Amino acid sequence: MPMNQQAPPPASAASEIASEADFSLIRYAQCWEDTDVLLEALAIEPGDVCFSIGSGGDNSLSMLSRDPARVVAVDLSPAQVAVIQLKVGAFRSLEHADVLELAGITKSTRRLQLYRQARSSLSPFARSFWDARPEVIEHGLSDAGKFEGYFALFRRYVLPLVHSPKQIDALFIARSAEERRRFYEERWNNWRWRALFRLFFSRFVMGRLGRDPRFFRYVEGGVASRVLARTRHALVDLDPSSNPYIHWIVFGRFTDHLPHVWREENFAAIRRNLDRLELRVESVEAFLERAQDRSIDRFNMSDIFEYISEAASDAVFENIARCARPGARVAYWNMMAPRSRPPHLASRLHTLEEESRRLHDRALTFFYGAFRIDEARASP
Repeated sequence: MPMNQQAPPPASAASEIASEADFSLIRYAQCWEDTDVLLEALAIEPGDVCFSIGSGGDNSLSMLSRDPARVVAVDLSPAQVAVIQLKVGAFRSLEHADVLELAGITKSTRRLQLYRQARSSLSPFARSFWDARPEVIEHGLSDAGKFEGYFALFRRYVLPLVHSPKQIDALFIARSAEERRRFYEERWNNWRWRALFRLFFSRFVMGRLGRDPRFFRYVEGGVASRVLARTRHALVDLDPSSNPYIHWIVFGRFTDHLPHVWREENFAAIRRNLDRLELRVESVEAFLERAQDRSIDRFNMSDIFEYISEAASDAVFENIARCARPGARVAYWNMMAPRSRPPHLASRLHTLEEESRRLHDRALTFFYGAFRIDEARASP
């Protein structure tokens, strides 16, 4: 599994965010994007060459289950690459139930023992990183990120001020859409919910405790009101009883429903293709600038465009259009900052509007304002 062991390159015009946010810590121990939606949007075919934002690694690993020729996962953060390497080592060295224990998906009293079994599969960099953090291993990897810690604060200190444990449990009873609407309006959406939600998910609090203040540089208007509206969508239009992401936010664990990467039926296919995953510590911009023309079939861009200016976003799209093979697909999320394929690339990247809306409406990671899919045209 090739890996760039060096620190990220110095900030430049090709890496706008690198010098303005701290990438030394684990920001995301999990990928907070609906992987099932992503995989349907990308429609990966056997033999495809795929590009993926690294983050917590879940999406990149899940992409392996579709039998691509390569998945190149890129992240500015050495810490994030260490997270992915530990997951790769677990898939390579352990059985499915043991992987869930080490990752913190299920309870365990032997995570350090499991880590020692997986350790030999890690690079020297990843070994050194995790050897220095036994307490993180013991507690469970999936709780290790700043973003997961933010949800833990909400779970421990905010939600108990809004609802009783009995009421919280009632949220997860399976109901019809109309029954969910009535429950939300009559029993859940009280003044404490609205007031404390708007405070906790404000730009100020989220920037300092959950993400990074720099990540909101290009966001205009209120943040909390938009997240509140999207949360209502998740609790009313979608079914929270089967939503693993809401279960984790509220309880700090998954129950009967797991994200794609952790399901037993996907384990063998992911493990079989681990050698097709390449991890690189560098910026998305730098990687795409030097990628060969027409060399990539699928692009998982996560919400990268959220953090960069419109001009920088357009430059990334230019490189995607150049690198994309005919029929290639590009999938990405907008949370607060609206970003899309620039109009001047319409002849090269066609936006699949109907499919984008359909998949966004059913995405279980509900807090994104939009999901977009672009497809490369056969002739520029």
